[in-house]
Amino acid sequence: MADLPNCPSCNSAYTYEDGSFLICPECGNEWTLGQETESNEDNKIFKDANGNVLNDGDSVIVIKDLKVKGSSSVLKMGTKVKNIRLVDGDHDIDCKIDGFGAMKLKTEFVKKA
Repeated sequence: MADLPNCPSCNSAYTYEDGSFLICPECGNEWTLGQETESNEDNKIFKDANGNVLNDGDSVIVIKDLKVKGSSSVLKMGTKVKNIRLVDGDHDIDCKIDGFGAMKLKTEFVKKA
């Protein structure tokens, strides 16, 4: 067990093997052997519809009317969204919009303000 690498997320030495995965009991991170050097999630670049690089805390403008799932309302084109947070997943942006609340947006439907 001493030959297992430390967790790439929290650097814990208590990793263990479960089939083909390595698991960290402290933070719950799962990865495969050899993946710890390849996986740098910080290096992912998020770009808006015009190709401008987005960063956490930026303000963006919605470029298309978007239907709000689970509601009959529509997020109108031109709506300004302040202080975005970039995340991995299906939708790249977590934000709060006045009048709508917490939302997730895709970068392809916004432009940098």
